[in-house]
Amino acid sequence: MKIKTKRATLEEVLARPQPKHKNPKRPHMLWRTLIRLLSWFDLRATHFSYVRRDMEKAGKGPCLILMNHSSFIDLEIASTIFYPRPMAIVCTSDGFVGKAWLMRQIGCIPTQKFVSDITLMRDMAYALHEKKTSVLMFPEASYSFDGTATPLPRKMGILLKKLAVPVVMVKTEGAFLRDPLYNCLQKRRAKVSAEVSCLFSAEEVAALPVEELDAGLDRAFTYDHFATQLEKRVAITEPFRADGLNRILYRCASCGREGQMEGKGVHLTCHACGKQWWMDEYGTLSATEGEAEFSHIPAWYAWERALVRQELETGSYRLEVPVRIGVLRDYSAVYMVGAGRLVHTSEGFVLYDEAGSVLYTQSPLACYGLYADYYWYEIGDVICIGNRKTLYYCFPTEGDHAAKTRLATEELYKMKKKATSNV
Repeated sequence: MKIKTKRATLEEVLARPQPKHKNPKRPHMLWRTLIRLLSWFDLRATHFSYVRRDMEKAGKGPCLILMNHSSFIDLEIASTIFYPRPMAIVCTSDGFVGKAWLMRQIGCIPTQKFVSDITLMRDMAYALHEKKTSVLMFPEASYSFDGTATPLPRKMGILLKKLAVPVVMVKTEGAFLRDPLYNCLQKRRAKVSAEVSCLFSAEEVAALPVEELDAGLDRAFTYDHFATQLEKRVAITEPFRADGLNRILYRCASCGREGQMEGKGVHLTCHACGKQWWMDEYGTLSATEGEAEFSHIPAWYAWERALVRQELETGSYRLEVPVRIGVLRDYSAVYMVGAGRLVHTSEGFVLYDEAGSVLYTQSPLACYGLYADYYWYEIGDVICIGNRKTLYYCFPTEGDHAAKTRLATEELYKMKKKATSNV
């Protein structure tokens, strides 16, 4: 899938008016049926199946549907499971570019990922209570990089209490294995299934404290797709299964060098020290010579996270990379405004233009996470920063930076949050 882009100067872009707010629509049965029919082809190819548990607690009225985020097929899964129930869909604002009318017709509610958005809460309440329409939300906001859960926003329980409707969970299995984000948009053969359950009835949402609601969500969003693959012996036999694995395993576990890893075919290779790992059909790693430091990919990723944390604590962490800059201001296009330089330190983000002028700064406490993606709309790996008015899509022109920058953002937020709470 591609996105409409235009070349423009930043001054021209910032002079453009922002889109006017529009209330969510209740999608017509025609659109719901069309989405269901279009989803059939992908889901048939994956032999999709699902089970329902405790759904009597949800009742027949509108509910908040929460779903783990693994791949693009997630929306097709939800549209199939809940058909013909009308459903509004919380989605990223860049999904509206070039097709805002269509997105509104099918019930989509635009929001910026990892940007505080009070309007979103009002839109969700409007859809649920005024339009009597369920709302689908992916609270992780971004696809999983390593097959484990992406951190949830804190105090989600407050949102649940304000919405005051039953909360339903959809947890998928196999969707990540079919199309992991790192694997260069290459689909693999994998069965996909889902479990649908009512996490909280409306009465439980009203009665339980926010902390218990948050704890329940954390339990529901605990998963490890690679561990499940190994446990259930799900074989992924495609000869390209390690393509792009360097996007998440960017640091060599043997020599510690960054930026020298290459995932290609079924192997992950460090071009600094020469060590090589083989990725078997069950998603585990073994060294072609000697011992494998990590056989489990999420364990390697967790090691990288710990090292990023150490860099932040010692003050040695720094990202400075040349980027191409895209700007989202309205739904007409992503405006490509030229080259620049993105810097990330313990003080947050600074984005410079080609002349060295500061375009945007973002503090470490601006958000608990980062919108980072691989091969974004077929343009390239991206790191996105910004606010409700303007988003800056930064496409590094060298190296693998999305994973480390996301890890650093998450760890830096936790460090700064803890420091401010102790003051």
